[in-house]
Amino acid sequence: MMNEIAKEGFSFSNVRSMLAKIPFSTVTVGGLYLVILIVGVVNGFGLTTLLSNSLHLFGVWAIFALANVPSIQSGTGPNFALPVGIVMGLLAMVLMMALSLTGFVLLAVSAVVAIIFGAMAGFLYGKLMNAVKGSEMAIAPYTGFALTSIFSLVWFTIPITHPGMGMFLGDGLRQMIALDQFGADRLLARLMYFELFGLEVRTGELLVVFVACALMWLFFRSKTGIAISAVGRNPMFAKAAGINVGRSRVVANMISTAVAALGVVVYAQGFGFVQLYDFPLLMAFPAVASILVGGATGQRAKVSNVIIGTLLFQGLIATALPVLTRVLAGTDVDQVINGVRMIIQNGIILYALSRMSRGGR
Repeated sequence: MMNEIAKEGFSFSNVRSMLAKIPFSTVTVGGLYLVILIVGVVNGFGLTTLLSNSLHLFGVWAIFALANVPSIQSGTGPNFALPVGIVMGLLAMVLMMALSLTGFVLLAVSAVVAIIFGAMAGFLYGKLMNAVKGSEMAIAPYTGFALTSIFSLVWFTIPITHPGMGMFLGDGLRQMIALDQFGADRLLARLMYFELFGLEVRTGELLVVFVACALMWLFFRSKTGIAISAVGRNPMFAKAAGINVGRSRVVANMISTAVAALGVVVYAQGFGFVQLYDFPLLMAFPAVASILVGGATGQRAKVSNVIIGTLLFQGLIATALPVLTRVLAGTDVDQVINGVRMIIQNGIILYALSRMSRGGR
């Protein structure tokens, strides 16, 4: 932006034209985030404390947002079936914990197995998306909901007898399995952790995020990535150019689902426990909202949209609860925060989908 202004010469009209290119959702959420930070500081919160909370949520949510890039670029839209990948990641972690793996070995093997499981499930999901072309975003949420429900039965009946995983009474796995008993509690969060002027930097989580983002960026500069982008932009032209449209969409959804499966491994260690049963059900919506806040549309998405959007949206969520708890003392703040989050999250998604229906970008 600054380079464009420098080339054209500084003027308020140039500045206005540059600012006009910033998406409405980015401006709205960014403005709210800034207001919350100011209100928090005025009410006695340390700025570094609020920013540390924001950076933590960024570290555990960014990969979920990143999982939307391949599906959007392929033309199947935001991945509202993200629970498919999340369930595969949870299955990988549960199986590896049942084998009594611990520490970094548990996380590393779970990540590899999660990616494999995610790619396999993504292949089937991609085939489904090809079968319902034009209705992808109507079918996707139900696919995620259905698989989450099926695996709720799996978690209840799976024959795992590990004492730290089973129900206290009866059969089945617990709703939440603590990772501290496996030595994997916040491992990435503590890896090369340091503080900078009071700002807590969880280096391990951020490294995983930025490596994943870099690999995604490089992938979409490869021949396969360019083909996927071409399919999403104009499938008729891509087909005429000799690109296998169906195959490209399947590959994109395999990558998207595999990334989501990896994301839940990072998420679980970041909070210190694995959540089962209905946990994956609504995880897609905050992830989709995050990338849309960053400037992505229903048709185009970039890695930069993931980074900017997750920082702003998850930063807003991370800071709003403690700040409003103090400001609105004596009220049911949890309900207020949840209501505001749902309004912002679903409003952004509806705004993006309405632009898609009008052909906007």
